Amino acid sequence: MPGEAASHRRLLGCVAPAVSLTPPTEPPVSLATRRTMQANRGRDTVPELALRSMLHQAGMRFRVDLPLPFDRRRRADIVFTRVGLYVFLDGCFWHGCPEHFVTPKTRREFWVAKIEGNRARDRDTDRCLREAGLAVLRIWEHTLPSDAARLVADLYAELSGGGATGSHGR
Repeated sequence: MPGEAASHRRLLGCVAPAVSLTPPTEPPVSLATRRTMQANRGRDTVPELALRSMLHQAGMRFRVDLPLPFDRRRRADIVFTRVGLYVFLDGCFWHGCPEHFVTPKTRREFWVAKIEGNRARDRDTDRCLREAGLAVLRIWEHTLPSDAARLVADLYAELSGGGATGSHGR
């Protein structure tokens, strides 16, 4: 039901911010740049597939690309529903990695605003999930898959009471 999602968001105390529909003030990008940006994937990226493969090999079972409980348009990359663990694998460019993000030279103001908006949304997402009693883990895309899998497995074990992360500890 359409009203259920809105009432559920109100119950959790988190409401998605309004989206601005104002047209961009800067000239459009070139066709080649547009194609490159459209080719960026929202899910099933190479780092995400590598992490999921390692977690699956370790016997961990999870949901992929799951909408968040307070905003169906926001999605978590990996979710362990039984322990309430939401994992986000953040891209260095799109989320403004302090180690690797370089502000583009063209359309600088647009990109600074875009990345800052992404960061603000990430903070809001983390806050809303934590207020709902859920755990959040953010991992940068440059993190080695083995290190990322270890971080996920350790937090999963902690949340599930220290049990094994095998097939019975889902």
